Amino acid sequence: MNAEPDHQIYIERIDPAKNMARFYAMEISTSLFGGICLTRIWGRIGRRGQTKMHLFEQEAEAVDLFRDLIRRKHARGYRPPVR
Repeated sequence: MNAEPDHQIYIERIDPAKNMARFYAMEISTSLFGGICLTRIWGRIGRRGQTKMHLFEQEAEAVDLFRDLIRRKHARGYRPPVR
């Protein structure tokens, strides 16, 4: 497993006019059983949110899904937080 920092992301979508404050986080890591795991967490900022885990045999499959999800979220207006 290649633990590169580009395999984790935290992005937000904030629109005060719509009372919208959402976050989306993803990380690729190794599972307890040696497989590759893509973990997604999303929800309202300040709340726990929901979690979904995807298991893969090959890291390339996880990276493909990771990049596809980033592309979709950017298209919907998610961006890195401005701090």
